[in-house]
Amino acid sequence: MLKCDSLFLHFSFDLDCIEDMLPALLAIMRNYVPYVTLPISIVIGVIGYNIEGLISDKFTPTKKISVEEERLERQLKEMENKKDLTTQSLKSKSFVPKTVFERNLNHSD
Repeated sequence: MLKCDSLFLHFSFDLDCIEDMLPALLAIMRNYVPYVTLPISIVIGVIGYNIEGLISDKFTPTKKISVEEERLERQLKEMENKKDLTTQSLKSKSFVPKTVFERNLNHSD
């Protein structure tokens, strides 16, 4: 119902009508949510893609050496930096515990 005064435009709603229509509106919205959300998500995605394109740096420098070569060089440097490269002989059997109680001890030799 629309009422018009000379200065202001007032809308008055019948609350009984809204309460009667609410379940029908919710059922319609529930059925058509996928059709509404897909275009909205596409619009948001396009806007975000364009903003990211404006903000981000488009130049990605190329590496001089590959990741595998970097890894191999790092491993070689680590091997060179190790102080003790000798291993203990298997005859000494220092890795075998003398008793059962020494089995789970942390040996930091």
